[in-house]
Amino acid sequence: MLKFILKKFLDLIPTLVGISILSFVLIRLIPGDPIMLKLGERGADPAVYAEMKRQMGLDLPIYEQYFIFVKNALQGDLGRSIVSNISVTEEFFSRFPATIELGMTALFIAILIGVPLGILAAVKRNSFYDYFLMGGSLVGYSMPIFWWGLILILFFSVTLGITPVSGRIGIMFDVEVVTGFMLIDTLLPVNLRNEGIGPFLSVLSHLILPSIAMGTIPLAVMARMTRSSMLEVLGEDYIRTAKAKGLPIRKIIGVHALRNALIPIVTVIGLMFGSIITGAILTETIFSWPGIGKWLVTSINARDYNVIQGGILFIATMIVLINLVVDLIYAIVNPKMR
Repeated sequence: MLKFILKKFLDLIPTLVGISILSFVLIRLIPGDPIMLKLGERGADPAVYAEMKRQMGLDLPIYEQYFIFVKNALQGDLGRSIVSNISVTEEFFSRFPATIELGMTALFIAILIGVPLGILAAVKRNSFYDYFLMGGSLVGYSMPIFWWGLILILFFSVTLGITPVSGRIGIMFDVEVVTGFMLIDTLLPVNLRNEGIGPFLSVLSHLILPSIAMGTIPLAVMARMTRSSMLEVLGEDYIRTAKAKGLPIRKIIGVHALRNALIPIVTVIGLMFGSIITGAILTETIFSWPGIGKWLVTSINARDYNVIQGGILFIATMIVLINLVVDLIYAIVNPKMR
């Protein structure tokens, strides 16, 4: 088991190195000059421009810039934003709770709906329910997030007017932020005493549309994976034995089949969490959600090199660590992997 863990850790190193190189090089291939964007057309005095370029280290050869970036990153310093002059690490963690809150809500919706639908499709194999649910999951998996998000806004926000269009909480509420997770902060005693339950309900209403948009693809994947795993288990000899013994169908499905089908489902849940974080870029941009996805898109438009490099490296590190944890859990629950 120790060799398995060590091998997985060693596999992370080339992955992170490759991601750091890509994030460093690709942003510099995009047309635009961060110094010109910061100075503006009227402020582009050659002497000022040259001095700012020197201060930001952009006058060095690109390979030297990369090695300086890696050296500072290993020391925990990802630089400061060119636009706001705030530490990239500080900006990242100030927005990270918003992305995690949205991602966890979307994942919760995907699990809560996707797993039961997959079980139903497996139990009712080759029936109308099976064809309908699997056809619906294929449609859900195929829908682009940006298109689906706009449809949700047009129908629920513009036409029906029952959900907010953007943001995390209504502007009329003044909530003291402690953890950064608004669902938690709005229920803290100090905020309940000052504002009541209104802010919490406002946060829930703001979460509905973006979490549905972000959770649709994981929901479809979850339903299809659950169905596939359940069908494999339902064909095993011990399930036929349980049926022959006259056990209730609910006990056969809920205890014997589902428990053994959960191993690949748990793996998919972990991998879906990583994909949800990457999907936050589109969702947060559409719904103006103040998380790391919208932050990165804004930084790309501003050619904020430090933010883009640091943000992508943070996200990539999180995803590979999540995958590592999933592999370890899978190895623990499945002896064949060991």
